[in-house]
Amino acid sequence: MIGSLDYSTLQLLWWFLCSVVGALFLFLNLVQGGQTLLWQVAKTDVESSLVINSLGRKWELPFTTLVLFGGALFAAFPKFYATSFGGAYWVWILILFSFVIQAVSYEYRKKPDNFLGAKTYELFLLLNGAVGILLIGVAVGTFYTGSNFTLNDYNQVTWDYTLGGINLRGLEAAFSLFNLSLGIFLVFNARVLGALYLLNSIDFSNTPDLEARLRKAILTNFLISLPFLLYFLVSVLVMDGFGFDTEGIVSIVEYKYLGNLLAVPALLIFLLAGVILVITGVYFTKFKNSYRGIWPYGLGTVLVGLTVLCLPAFNNTSFYPSKLDLQSSLTIYNASSSHFTLTTMTYVSLGIPFVLAYIAYVWRQMDSKKLTSDEVTKGKAY
Repeated sequence: MIGSLDYSTLQLLWWFLCSVVGALFLFLNLVQGGQTLLWQVAKTDVESSLVINSLGRKWELPFTTLVLFGGALFAAFPKFYATSFGGAYWVWILILFSFVIQAVSYEYRKKPDNFLGAKTYELFLLLNGAVGILLIGVAVGTFYTGSNFTLNDYNQVTWDYTLGGINLRGLEAAFSLFNLSLGIFLVFNARVLGALYLLNSIDFSNTPDLEARLRKAILTNFLISLPFLLYFLVSVLVMDGFGFDTEGIVSIVEYKYLGNLLAVPALLIFLLAGVILVITGVYFTKFKNSYRGIWPYGLGTVLVGLTVLCLPAFNNTSFYPSKLDLQSSLTIYNASSSHFTLTTMTYVSLGIPFVLAYIAYVWRQMDSKKLTSDEVTKGKAY
């Protein structure tokens, strides 16, 4: 069955699978979001330990998922991987560095004779949650706005954007209001996810004030995120896009992404369902005192993220357009691996449901009992 799939179907399938991994990563950014809330919601050492140790149960998941996302893109779309990581070098280096200091922080924050002090590592966690996620949003924004690169006949990348004689190698994307709006939205969305997760995973018997601060943070950060989300969505619907014809010639198309939503109804359904689920999660948490808002909000984040990642690639659209040379733009058809490679990867991907089932089982076991203040004061703590 898999071996009979044609090349274009495999290319579409693998962009969708990579997008699913990317959307799951956005959900798992609850760890990064929770880290940015630490100094805002935790006022005592016990409360800080509750927050950090609750997040510490899950900190490996977004890191691993980011690596999986990069690995899947490298295998399925090596031309994009080489172009993006080669041209936008400093963007990806800063993103990866922010995740490295996160791992170091969880490992060394409570080590004896820690000469940097716990507050230094907490600052590293804040940087990971703020700067790292902001730059990821900026990088995703370039799927719509394009980047300043060209490819020669040997697929070598030339990045042509300088400021004061310095080649920014992709950092110029952070000067785009559109890209920044997506990045800022992801930061505050992660903060909402983090607060919802902490609310679901901590026993507040001895720390009722922490619960009250988390519930307040959920609504506050959600309201702050809305203008940036609305700006991003409205801009997507009215902006020109980069389409290509049957011969692969790329051109600018008016209202391209609005046309994609209408041409691929599943994406429109994902987007609307995602927005409804996000609002539902916030509503029940804030006004019904629910502790389980993380699940509808998390699923909504995945669906909206999936739409954002698929929209600039489906329906004959360039997902990584070049602003310097339209014909250097990348599509899922000219940037993918061979038919044989994609077929082999598809056979391997049949094991994904079992991996997801195992992750869900481990997650449930780890969170079957809520974290208490006694555990973080008497047991091993991050």
